Amino acid sequence: MRNIKLTIEYDGKEFNGWQKQPNKLNIQGTIEKVISDITKEEIELIGSGRTDAGVHALGQVANFKTNSNIPIDKFAIAINSRLKKSIVIKKAEEVPDRFHSRYNCKQKTYRYVINNSETGSAIYRNLEYNIKMPLDVNKMQEAANYFVGEHDFAGFKASGTSSKSSVRTIYKAEVFEMPNNRIYIELTGNGFLYNMVRIIAGTLVDVGIGKIKPEDIKKIIESKDRSLAGKTLQPNGLYLVSVKYE
Repeated sequence: MRNIKLTIEYDGKEFNGWQKQPNKLNIQGTIEKVISDITKEEIELIGSGRTDAGVHALGQVANFKTNSNIPIDKFAIAINSRLKKSIVIKKAEEVPDRFHSRYNCKQKTYRYVINNSETGSAIYRNLEYNIKMPLDVNKMQEAANYFVGEHDFAGFKASGTSSKSSVRTIYKAEVFEMPNNRIYIELTGNGFLYNMVRIIAGTLVDVGIGKIKPEDIKKIIESKDRSLAGKTLQPNGLYLVSVKYE
């Protein structure tokens, strides 16, 4: 049996997230059905992790087992020919049998995209979050530095999180000023709690508008108190950028 690894890009606005759900349009189920139709097999597609409704991906990773003899260089073409245009298989690779896209994951990078302008954008409204008040990017970066390292992020998770431990390691936390009034918040870590990236982004926005000071981040992390952190920003600005295994 072959083990096939897929790198996937998708626009999440029309989907109810990655995970399969009955009677709801989802990304995992949509891709699974196409692969099953092509291979004439019952396929289980395993993702590196879930993304919520409205969240996008530039480099989600998933794998599945198959007995199909479709050449590896034709797999992505075959799947893409039947997929909705809002999902694209960027790459298909044959990997060792032991590879598991979720259990073998070492780190993920997420990006939150902010349009920092008074009007926002009609065209990109589902692909970014509009904040009208001017943001101080330098202060946001100063605050972001406090997230780097191993911490208990209990104050930065949504209720209903199933993870046994809220300790995670952030390797990189960066805030970029981009052309056309865009601001990127990028976080790389060994894992993220439910809504953790969106809550961190909301907290950094509070720093950017002067509601809290950069040095307050240390106290908020140590408090483990969700009420002290910022609001959970909308899902439309969030992207899973990449997943790494080495």
